Amino acid sequence: MCIVTHLSHKSDCPCCGNYLTKAQLYPNFLLDKVLKKMSARQIAKTASPIDQFRYALQQGNDMAVKELDSLMTLIAEKKRHMEQQESETNMQILLVFLHCLRKQKLEELNEIQTDLQYIKEDISAVERHRLELYRTKERYSMKLRMLLDEPAASKMWPSPMDKPSGLFPPNSRGPLSTSNPGGLQNKKLDLKGQISHQGFQRRDVLTCSDPPSAPIQSGNVIARKRRVQAQFNELQEYYLQRRRTGAQSRRLEERDIVTINKEGYHAGLEDFQSVLTTFTRYSRLRVIAELRHGDLFHSANIVSSIEFDRDDELFATAGVSKRIKVFEFSTVVNEPSDVHCPVVEMATRSKLSCLSWNKYSKNVIASSDYEGIVTVWDVQTRQSVMEYEEHEKRAWSVDFSRTEPSMLVSGSDDCKVKVWCTKQEASAINIDMKANICSVKYNPGSSHYVAVGSADHHIHYFDLRNPSAPVHVFGGHKKAVSYVKFLSTNELASASTDSTLRLWDVKENCPVRTFRGHKNEKNFVGLSVNNEYIACGSETNEVFVYHKAISKPAANHRFVSSDLDDADDDPGSYFISAVCWKSDSPTMLTANSQGTIKVLVLAP
Repeated sequence: MCIVTHLSHKSDCPCCGNYLTKAQLYPNFLLDKVLKKMSARQIAKTASPIDQFRYALQQGNDMAVKELDSLMTLIAEKKRHMEQQESETNMQILLVFLHCLRKQKLEELNEIQTDLQYIKEDISAVERHRLELYRTKERYSMKLRMLLDEPAASKMWPSPMDKPSGLFPPNSRGPLSTSNPGGLQNKKLDLKGQISHQGFQRRDVLTCSDPPSAPIQSGNVIARKRRVQAQFNELQEYYLQRRRTGAQSRRLEERDIVTINKEGYHAGLEDFQSVLTTFTRYSRLRVIAELRHGDLFHSANIVSSIEFDRDDELFATAGVSKRIKVFEFSTVVNEPSDVHCPVVEMATRSKLSCLSWNKYSKNVIASSDYEGIVTVWDVQTRQSVMEYEEHEKRAWSVDFSRTEPSMLVSGSDDCKVKVWCTKQEASAINIDMKANICSVKYNPGSSHYVAVGSADHHIHYFDLRNPSAPVHVFGGHKKAVSYVKFLSTNELASASTDSTLRLWDVKENCPVRTFRGHKNEKNFVGLSVNNEYIACGSETNEVFVYHKAISKPAANHRFVSSDLDDADDDPGSYFISAVCWKSDSPTMLTANSQGTIKVLVLAP
């Protein structure tokens, strides 16, 4: 008999390799059964009912009804415990949500209460100013009535033969005379009228109606109120933004005295009133003159650029006709004619993309063309002064510095920005970029800062004293940035073929607003700015005007072809190709791909 201490296989003997039966493996089989029974009793004493149930099923044993009831009770208790835990977890999640919601709503409530306080303060300021205007009006009206009704009023106006003996004629009563009981009485009546009017003003605030003495509203006032209602959400957003920004600035400066203007307005309210006034003043564009730019012998009439000179007396046009034409603005506006002859015309070797007048010298203008040549012209002699041929591809944009008249900058499809000096034959600064350059513009307040619109969808803002890297890169457009123009030293507008305009703060390096309404997906449609308005073209052959504080168009005008030669052409193929404001006036020049130039003015 082999004594087995360790088996690698249950059926093989480790010595001879013969098959071993169960009896040979476990000689004391009866003892093994006893041990199994002992282990079963041990399980019954120490194991849980579930483990006992599992063991009984494994052994094939039957369970008593009492044991099954106990097991079911245990399962039910376990289920209730799990449900309670799940409910507590759900309540905890719900409570966290409600706390977060309450916190958010309290913050909104605090913001609303703060906004209501701003509105309350501004209503009081406006009502005070309105009441003061009414008092002043009544005061002058009463003085006028006193002069007209007084029997001796004629004595106050001496004849040419009389010799005045002082500021007032003899026996006349000056406005400050204390010996005039009638004057005192009238002053008392004036005071009563003011008090009475103040009562009307208070009732006016509660009833939201005009005081009884208010004049009947004119059509212009009604139209402006309608414009407010049409853009109420946009105006509300701008108003609250300005008021909150002003309040935060005052808190940061820790000033107890709030700066107000002469009318008693806070800075934020004054700014908003200016926006509201300019925005509601105009609602449409009116044509005041029109001329045909195209040549009889040239079918290509696209006007790529229009620019006013230093004094807004002349304007120059350029495009694919390879000519720079200079017109006298007053002649175009005052003489009714569809075809006006330019006062100066200069032929070029290539199609032109951009013009820029020198703001110091009335006779100097720069151009960029499709061959990459940047040319400086003398308008008086009609000759080129300098020609720069360093660009290797088409130059899209050129711009003179406003603060340094001898400096100009250009951008090209060769991915280079070049800064030129009219006193030198080679470029003074060269900036290599990774994408095509569509537009360049000097900051009007400095000759050191230049904004660059690129085909990489970004605007690169450079300090030319350190041109190795931009000061900031503005991102947000989805396609190429075709134009960049400064409204002020801190405000920059950009246009893109993603059919949007954007306004940026170059001081804080942040976006301000996005403008939508026009269509621009593939063409250069023009961009022009003044202090308040941004104008651009559209591929729908329309001109759009935006107020800088409102993201929706304030006015638009569609070009309609009147030429018989173009009657069979598809009107949808025309687009606006150039726009230019006449300084900060409501007048602008616009041109389209058909070669039509219109003088438009913002109108109520």
